[in-house]
Parts: sequence; structure tokens; C-alpha cells
Amino acid sequence: MLVTKFAIPEIIFGKGSVKHLAPCARRLGARRVLLVSDAGLEKAGWVDMIKGLLEEDRIDCVYFSNVDSNPRDHQVHEGAALYKDAQADVIVGLGGGSPIDAAKGIATIAGNGGQIRDYEGANKIMRPLPPMIFIPSTAGSGSDMSQYSIITDVERQVKMSIISRSLVPNLSIIDPTMLTTKTSELIIASGVDAFAHAVESYVSRAASPFTEHQALLAIRLILDNMGEAVSTRSLQALEQLSIASTAAGMSFSNAGLGIGHSLAHSVGGRYDVLHGLVHPILLPVVMRFNLPAAKEKMARIGREILGPQVCPVGSLAEKGIEALHELFVSLGVTTRLRDILPTNSELEPLCRMAVRDTCTVTNPRDAHWSDLARICEEAW
Repeated sequence: MLVTKFAIPEIIFGKGSVKHLAPCARRLGARRVLLVSDAGLEKAGWVDMIKGLLEEDRIDCVYFSNVDSNPRDHQVHEGAALYKDAQADVIVGLGGGSPIDAAKGIATIAGNGGQIRDYEGANKIMRPLPPMIFIPSTAGSGSDMSQYSIITDVERQVKMSIISRSLVPNLSIIDPTMLTTKTSELIIASGVDAFAHAVESYVSRAASPFTEHQALLAIRLILDNMGEAVSTRSLQALEQLSIASTAAGMSFSNAGLGIGHSLAHSVGGRYDVLHGLVHPILLPVVMRFNLPAAKEKMARIGREILGPQVCPVGSLAEKGIEALHELFVSLGVTTRLRDILPTNSELEPLCRMAVRDTCTVTNPRDAHWSDLARICEEAW
């Protein structure tokens, strides 16, 4: 095995674990926290609850909520200016991938200066970041675990991948009760996102025994618990989805992803499409493209989807991919690209952009932009 590394934050997990926020923040030196969240969390009451926990411990809180579903570069710069003007000393990110990615971007500028586009790519962050605590409110993005931050460059219409060990937070507090206020649609979109993280990182060129185990755990837990979580809102099932998202985050943060995410970033940057809508469309097609380079692993995924099967490896993998597509259809999510894009006339520039995405590097099979175009055409 090649030399590998495995980086994760300190984790506090469990129902009610958010109550530990204030003492943990104080342990990191907090006197004034910059809280980054969004309007949805405000309406659900979680923002006020977090503010209350900090105020009870006499920690000042400055709130920043100008975050879109695909956080913009100018929003990151605005948040970093607020952090500096308020003389904050710790950043708390509350929400799904968007507020947490925005919080990472704010921390990057607060610690390193410049513009967020200066850090696009891998290992461009050279100075320490402020202490960060993340509280995920969805079971999907894995951003609270990862070395990634995805920020939209508005001028270029590009979702930038910023990758650095510095972006792994000091602490992730994962409280599954946060999922109880989510819609069925968001639970499904988040779960499919986590599933895509697990699949792509499992077959990644940079996968290791440390990441493979976490990826398979995530796949199994999502398949076993998604239906119940959506239909009954069972806290037990939601907790299992939180574990799955955490495991998938551990995996992709260290193993990387693939061309499914490269395409999702390209589509999201150009059309501002919700990230979770893209994976049910592209993941089965991407898996089929990657099958020649990862037959054994795709068969293992197929076995998780279908259960024990006596058939050749290639057949098991193909059956698993088809069953996954059928699962997405049964969940009522969009499975055709034409349903989220206005036209297929811009597939070539989208695919040319996607092939340059950092996630393409760890895809198990080499891909040209024309390969990505064929994937999009098949999914159209």
C-alpha cells in the first residue's frame, strides 16, 4: 500500500450533543463567536437556540446569514470583513454544506487575506485559520468532516474546489435531532449526496483501507435507513443517516471524489442548481462509465444494494447500478438531466470545465471532456 494519511476533526456525536457547544468554544479561546448560518435554520429555531447556548455561557455572538444555497465569493468576503470588524475569535458554522462551506471560506480569508479565488485548488492555504466548530443540520454534505470548501466564483460562473488540511474544523458537533425539522425532499437529497460521496471515494484512485471501510459503512446505512427516515421520521433512522454522512465525509475528505462531483460542480456553477439534485441523475451513469476500471469494487457496491447474489462480478456490478437507478426513481427524485437544465446546447463548455475540476484527478478511470459529454447525453 502507498503511504496514506487520514485527517478528521474531533467529533461529538449524539442526540442533544449540541449542548456542549459553549464549553467547547470556550476551550478554543472564544470570547466573541461569528455564527454563520442561513434563513432556513432561523425559521426552524436552531439559530436562536445556538445563540442562547452561547449567551448562557457569556460568549458574545455576531451573526452572519447572507449565504445562498451555493455560497458566493462576495458573501465569503462580506463574512470575513464582519469577522474582522467584530473582532471575533472563533467561527461556528451551523447548517448544511452551504453555511459550513461559507464558514470555511470566511476563515480562510480571515487567516490568510486576499480573495477566496486565490485558494482554488489544493494546498494553497499557508497560514493558520481561526478555530472552527461546525454543527451540521443535514445528513449529507460531510462538509463538517472534510478538507473541502466549494465556493462559487460569480464572475467565472465556476464552483471552485478549495482543498486543504486547514479546512478540517477543530470540532464537529453532530446532533441528529437537527434532522427532525427537515423536509422529506431535503432528507432524500442529502442522503443521495452522502451516497455519492461514499461511492466515488470508495472507487477513488486515492482510496485506502481507512477510507474504504467508512465508505462501505455509509452505503450500507443509507440503504438500510433512508426509507424509514423519510416515511416515519424515526429518530433512530435519522441518527443512522447522520452516522452515514459522517462516515462518507471521513472517506471522501481523505480519498477524494470523481467525475460525478466534477460535473455537479460545473452544473451548479453555471446554473445554480442545488447540489443534491444532480447526483441521482449522474451517479448511475458515472458508475457505469467507471465500471471497467473498478469491477471488483462496483460488484461490492452491487452486493450492498442487492444482497447476496450468485453471478459474475461484472453482472453483479451492472445489476447493482440498475437497481440504484430504480431506487432513485422510487424516491421520486429527478433522474433526467433535461429536468434541471434549460438546454443541452452548452454541454461541451460544461464538460470542458468539469474535466479540469480537482475531483477528476482521483476518478478511477481517465476521462476526456468528450467522455463527460457522453455521460451527460446518456443522462439527458
